Amino acid sequence: MTDGLDLSALTGALDRADRVARILVLDDKGSAPRGAGTSMLVWADGQAGTIGGGALEFEATARARSLLAEDAAPWQRERMSMPLGPALGQCCGGAVSLLIELFGVAERDWFDGLTGAQPFTRPVAPGIPPIAGPRGDLSAARAPFWVTRTLQAQREGAPAPRMRHREGWIVEPVGRVARPLWLYGAGHVGRAVVRVFEDLPFTLTWVDTAEARFPDPLPHHATARSVANPADLVADAPGEALHIVMTYSHALELEICHRVLSRDFAHLGLIGSETKAARFRKRLRALGHPEERVAALVCPIGDRSLGKEPAAIAIGLAAECMRHATASGGAAVQEAGG
Repeated sequence: MTDGLDLSALTGALDRADRVARILVLDDKGSAPRGAGTSMLVWADGQAGTIGGGALEFEATARARSLLAEDAAPWQRERMSMPLGPALGQCCGGAVSLLIELFGVAERDWFDGLTGAQPFTRPVAPGIPPIAGPRGDLSAARAPFWVTRTLQAQREGAPAPRMRHREGWIVEPVGRVARPLWLYGAGHVGRAVVRVFEDLPFTLTWVDTAEARFPDPLPHHATARSVANPADLVADAPGEALHIVMTYSHALELEICHRVLSRDFAHLGLIGSETKAARFRKRLRALGHPEERVAALVCPIGDRSLGKEPAAIAIGLAAECMRHATASGGAAVQEAGG
């Protein structure tokens, strides 16, 4: 988990355990396994995410479970400084500063009262509740000026910043900073794609023609939607979404691609060969799409050198989507005139 408080993951963990610890990388220096803003969740008999593994994660999770076993007042936090050297049996040479935060009934009640996109703003010191969103009482919380300025910018419509830590305060967005990815098709390759995309920074909407085509149980990180014509759901996707098309029907795939090219989108990938790509591009031109938009269609997808097995296609696709998300910074291909 990175770049923001994944509230759905936290509340999901609290459904399994009465108390949960969140380990957040506040700062990193030199050679460190993961950067500032990375977090993971720990409870008595489980955990989710990673801050880099190895001795660092072992020591941090052990301390988190020790704190969970103690009686604690609401909003307990503890800071840990971890040099990544001989003391941990490592040769990285860097250092990280961690914050362990404990969440239980009181904290969950606070989150349940949130409305809208509100940054998770709180001091490092324990026992003090977070500021309740951009309109919270900053004077009572004695927040420094940079916090006031950041929350004011959010109130005026600025995008949520990545996690910031200064002067004993933290501001980070609520909700995992993830790109929306719409996957059309729940066949063997689609299922492999969903498995590989677990823990990657994408929110996955999985579309097919019937509920029976999805696995049972459904992977926790995917939202399934079934409709007689999946192309009808293209309009529901946000403009910054990545669309990956791999259904059982070429006619359906053409209709989905047509609908995507008719609106804003960030990326459009289609499973298939160079021959299939040429035929689709010809048909999309015939449907009235200009050459520059037709050229945005990526087909084949993934890395063909890895092979044609579903898992190999999925791995190549994951790398392709990660590169695109990093390079584009969230920019969408806009509809003509948009």
